[in-house]
Amino acid sequence: MNNAPTGYTKMAVILHWLIALGIFGMFALGWFMSDIPKEAPKQLSFDLFNWGIYTWQVPEEISPRSFYFNVHKSFGVTIFALILLRIIWRLTHTPPALLNSYKAIERKLANGTHRLLYLLMFVLPLSGVIMAMYSKYGIKWFGMSFIKGLDNNPMREIYKSAHEIIGLILLAFVVIHILGALKHKFIDKDDTLNRMSLK
Repeated sequence: MNNAPTGYTKMAVILHWLIALGIFGMFALGWFMSDIPKEAPKQLSFDLFNWGIYTWQVPEEISPRSFYFNVHKSFGVTIFALILLRIIWRLTHTPPALLNSYKAIERKLANGTHRLLYLLMFVLPLSGVIMAMYSKYGIKWFGMSFIKGLDNNPMREIYKSAHEIIGLILLAFVVIHILGALKHKFIDKDDTLNRMSLK
């Protein structure tokens, strides 16, 4: 008798989509931040992404660059916690077996891609946390002091480069992951994508 689950648990599904949304949001925020000039005047309120949808008030004047970097760090730490929870959940809950319709090469690609995604999702925010730790600013989690800065710029630059490179590699594997899911949905027409949805 086969007792293997046929779908992912609700917790796994929720964490999957929360982390996915967070990763896309962080990439978008990262690209947005890179265009913010360092000499911009300090403010007490910020129109998020200049969309005119939500204005974020801060207790003291800071530059737009500092504000968005702090937002990036805060969400990065939060997503890192979700990723750790997802890894713990994966280790303590048996995932569903791959569908019988998968070819041998598809099984190897699926297993390899998932392992690499977990590794990259772990080391990307970790490198960001270490980079921020070596800066003079440290990390404030939504305004609350979280990790003090060590003000070691050479080490910060090393982890900054690592953070950027790992981010690009993760983005490439996320695209591969999405293309694989779309292939199963529209070409193979199997239940791969359905198993990662709330029922």
